[in-house]
Formats: sequence, structure tokens, C-alpha cells
Amino acid sequence: MATCSRGCAPAVRLCQKLNRLKTLDDDMMATSLKRCLSTLDLTLLGVGGMVGSGLYVLTGTVAKDMVGPAVIISFIFAGFASLLAAFCYAEFGARIPKTGSAYMFTYVSVGEVWAFLIGWNVILENMIGGAAVARAWSGYLDSIFNHAIQNFTETHVMQWNIPFLAHYPDLLAAGILVVASFFISFGVQVSSYLNHIFSVISMCVIIFILIFGFMLAQPENWGEKQGGFAPFGLSGILEGSATCFYAFVGFDVIASSSEEAKNPQKAVPIATAISLGLAATAYILVSTVLTLMVPWSTLDPNSALADAFFRRGYSWAGIIVAIGSICAMNTVLLCNLFSLPRIVYAMAEDGLFFSIFARVNPVTKVPVNAILVFGILMATMALIFDLEALVQFLSIGTLLAYTFVAASVIVLRFQPDKISSKGTASTSPNPNAEPSPAPSESQTITEDSGELKQYESFSDKLQLVERQKSERRGVGQLRAYWEPYLGKLLGDCEPGEVVAFCVLTLIVSSVSLCVVLEFGNNQLQLPLWSFTMLLVIFSLAYVLSMALIWAHEPQTDSKTFQVPLVPLTPGASILINVFLMMKLSYLTWIRFTVWIAIGLLVYFGYGIWHSKEGIRELQPTDMAARYVVLPSGSLVETVQSVQPDGQVDTSAHHISPSTGPTPEEYAGKR
Repeated sequence: MATCSRGCAPAVRLCQKLNRLKTLDDDMMATSLKRCLSTLDLTLLGVGGMVGSGLYVLTGTVAKDMVGPAVIISFIFAGFASLLAAFCYAEFGARIPKTGSAYMFTYVSVGEVWAFLIGWNVILENMIGGAAVARAWSGYLDSIFNHAIQNFTETHVMQWNIPFLAHYPDLLAAGILVVASFFISFGVQVSSYLNHIFSVISMCVIIFILIFGFMLAQPENWGEKQGGFAPFGLSGILEGSATCFYAFVGFDVIASSSEEAKNPQKAVPIATAISLGLAATAYILVSTVLTLMVPWSTLDPNSALADAFFRRGYSWAGIIVAIGSICAMNTVLLCNLFSLPRIVYAMAEDGLFFSIFARVNPVTKVPVNAILVFGILMATMALIFDLEALVQFLSIGTLLAYTFVAASVIVLRFQPDKISSKGTASTSPNPNAEPSPAPSESQTITEDSGELKQYESFSDKLQLVERQKSERRGVGQLRAYWEPYLGKLLGDCEPGEVVAFCVLTLIVSSVSLCVVLEFGNNQLQLPLWSFTMLLVIFSLAYVLSMALIWAHEPQTDSKTFQVPLVPLTPGASILINVFLMMKLSYLTWIRFTVWIAIGLLVYFGYGIWHSKEGIRELQPTDMAARYVVLPSGSLVETVQSVQPDGQVDTSAHHISPSTGPTPEEYAGKR
């Protein structure tokens, strides 16, 4: 056994490194960036990230090829699914007001390597998204001038015929990205000001489309002669919902900007709710107008709105729509270029990515190196890659990030707060909190204060643990009602341990259930009995996992926004995200696997060796230990780091009272 333990020790240490969590500062409002964004700024950033080319292109494509006039229902379903994910982002953005979005949220709750892979994929998503929008912007502008730019480039510059590459270098798309990166490097206020201008113009054009479009509406376009309201049935509506879901991708820019918000605890949830509501309303109403103006079967997928006005004899209105489309694409470009460098900066700041990207300009207070380098990389992709090849890779990283963020919400909601030397939860942002001195050996805090209680006698501590267990249930423990039924089976588990296992089971059962639903009848060709049995098994596993999570005590005293109906809301978000990932093509999964492999090479070659959490673990400190009893009734060992200047830093670890050492072993410094 001893030989086995020694042989397994390196693997255990490696697993501990891969799954170590980020330690948050007590003052999470402190930052090297500039906090200057208001609720309005964040709202317009969210609207700009969602209401882009999709409003002018996606509506026509989905209506003509998938749904018909019932595209309205598809956008309602997609908006609801996006709302579940947005709730999770809003809670984390308010609770942990640090840049990095899904990367940061995963780092503080799941583990380091998972956070790195999420950040690594979000980086690629933003690069591809920005490059794809730039090419769409270039193509839309080129179509206004009858493709004069494309013809000139192919004739006088160059062209090639290589798979996955564009037929000609799109100099206009690359140029707009370089110019946008240049402006964004001047600071967050310049970026916000430009976004305000383009967003206001875009919203004015949308209002014009709605007013003038309803004046031209013809209800017979929804009649039986045109196939009715839902010509493709329920299956078409659900297929359209899966596509429309991607129209709402972009609200995470709000969470990415939380470190630059003046009051993130209030601004992030409000901005997320308002921007998602405005975007959903715009998509639903514009889809209604579009399908009432002209028959849905005659829509032009490339420029449906502009073409609809041209066909009704209002060519001047089509020009206004084209201007609005270009402004909307500009806002999406700005949001991609705004959030991408901040994710890179967050990873570099934690030591997981190259440190050159962690440098912040002292004047503009933005990570200029990350902005310029990744802006140029994005411009290079837009220059040479084909739009279709870029779009095929979109979405998988975003859906994976949504899934991990939803899982992180459940884990943190049922996880006891980490106890710091200040007696406060390390995940509760409170910039006005004043540090309190560490209690002395003989100090006893009153039991009703809700704070730590400290004693000298080990036997007294054990008696208090047993008495307080019967009085109060702590976070992550079984609810008192379920204790008689599940206490013998789960009572010995650490607080939050059962919930973490259930979250893993929830994800595995969701993946299994979606695989059976998507591939069971066709690719796998399962007989009916096995198809039904697998559906029942995985559905039961999903439901039982949710029920076990609900049977535990959650955190209820947070002063920031919390996702309602946990674990139902994040659990439903996980299931929807996994289902949408199963809809992606196998080529997308192959590219995703290759990108993950490259990311692991970067992490094991650089990140794991330069991680600040790893460096913090290696710092030598003198330790002193004592017992502490929490209000929940848990007995913990308080380890105090005695610094040379006399300061004491305290951290807590649960120990077992039945097997714990004697008080004499903890009488002095170890």
C-alpha cells in the first residue's frame, strides 16, 4: 500500500494542479483597468453584440429555408433559451466583477485546466466571429456598389482557388478590423462612444423598419395560399430555434466588461436583462414585418429586408436599411474586438498565457498589446479565409462556455464560502468592508453573531459540533427535512461534495440523452426497445441529479443578483446547450478537437508552469493552526500564515473530529 501511495503521488499532485481554483482578492473592486462604464454603456454594448448582421440576414434565411412566418415563434424559443444562459452570466458578473467572463467564472468554481480550455475556445470564437462579420460587412458594402470592389481586387491585385480560402484577398474586411483595433486601443471610453453612435443609428433604422413595414403589411402573406403560418410544422420551428439561438450570442460582452463598470453589482444584471429584452423584441417584430411585407417563399436570404422594400417600390427605404445594416455590423465588430483582448488579458494576468498580454497601458488603461496583436490576427483571418469556412466553426466554443458557466452557478450556490482572515466570503464583493483582526487564542465570539467561534479545549469543540449540527444546517449540507431519509447515505460527505458529483452526473446524463435523441434512430439505428430504455435511464439520471441538488441547502444571503430557481434554470440551460452542440457537423467537432489539442500544448508548455496559483502554493510560510467551529456546525482547522512583519493570514480546512489529532499537537507552530 505504501509503495502504491508513493507511485500514485505524482498523479495526485498533477490532478491537484489541474483542478486548483483561483483565489479571489478580498477587494474585488480593485483593478488596473478603468471603472467608467455605466448601466447605459453596458446595455448598449449588449445590444450591439446581439443586434447585428443577424437581424438583416438571419431573419430572411430562417424564414425562407426553415420555418416560414413562424420564425416569430422560433425567436421566442431562442430568446427564452438565451435568457437561461444570460441569468448565469449576470450572477457571476455581479458576484465576481472581474474581466474574463466564462474563463474567470470557471476558474473560481471548476478548476484551472477547464478554465484555460474555456478561455482558449472563447478566444477562437471571438476571432472567427469578428473575421466573419468583417467579411459580411465588406460583402454587404460591395453589393451596394455592384461588386466593384471585388472585381477590382480580382483583376488588379490577385485571386486564388484554394479550398477553405477566399477567392480573393478581402482587403476591405482586413482594413476595417485594423482601423477598429486602432480606435479601441485609445481606451474604453472611446470604444463606448463609438458603440453609442452606431447603436443609436441602428436602433433608429429598426424603428423606421417597424413603422414603415407595418404600413406596408399584407396579412394575406400569412394565409393558406402561401402555405399558412407554420408551413414546416413543429420540427421546422425547433430547427429554426436552434439557428436563431446564435442571434443572441453576444450578451457575454457585458460580463466581460464588469471589471470596467462603475457599479457592476447592479449594472451587470440590469444591462443583461434590458439588452436581451431589446434584442429579442427587435428580432420578433422585424420578423413579423418582413413576413407580412412579402411572401416568405420569395425572400432573398442575403439581404431580405432591403430587398423587401425594393420589391414594394421603395428603393430609397432599401438604402436606409443598408445603412442600418452596416452600422449594426460595426457594433458587432466593436464588441468582438472589445471582449477578446480582455479575455486574453485575464488569462495572462493569471499566468496561464504569455505575460506580454497582461500589460495595461498606463494612460488608456486598456491591454493595448492584446488589442493590437489579436486585432491583426483577426484581420489576417478576414483577409484570406472564406466566410462559410469561418462560420462553420462558430458556436461550439460559445455553447461549451455557456454549459460550464451554468454548471459553475450550481457548484458555487451550494458551496460553503471560503473563510478568509477577515471573516468574510471571498466571493462577496464589498469594497467598503474593513478588515478585522484575527482572534486570539482565548477569544470566544458570541454564538448569535453568525461569525466564527473559537475555543481552546478540543473536547468542548467536539461537543459544540454535535450540538450545532442539530440546530442549524450549513450551506451544501442536506436540508433538515431530508436528513432522516438520506442522512445515512450522504450525511458523511463534505458540504458541497454531493452537489459537485451531481453536477457531473447532470452533464454526463445530458450528453447521453442528447446523443440518443439526435443519433439513436438514424446513425446508431437502435431498436425501439433499447432507444426507449436509454431515454428512460438517462432522463431518470438527469431528474435524480437535479432532485439531489435541490435537497441540499443553498446560499441565500448574497447581496448581489442570483439566478432564480436553481438548479432548474442552469440545469435546463445545460441541457439546451448540449442539445445544440449535438446539432453541429462532424467537421466542426474535428476542428474543435484539433484546437483543444493545441490549447493543451500551450497550457502544459507554459500555463501550468507560470500559473500564479501555482506560484502562490510554492511560497513558504510559517504555519500555526487552531480549531474553529462554524455557525453551520462544521469543525474546521484554521491555518494561520505568520508573516515576517507580524501579519497573520488565516485559511480554513475541514478535518474529521473522530480522527483528528490531539490539541497538544496544535499547541504551537508547525
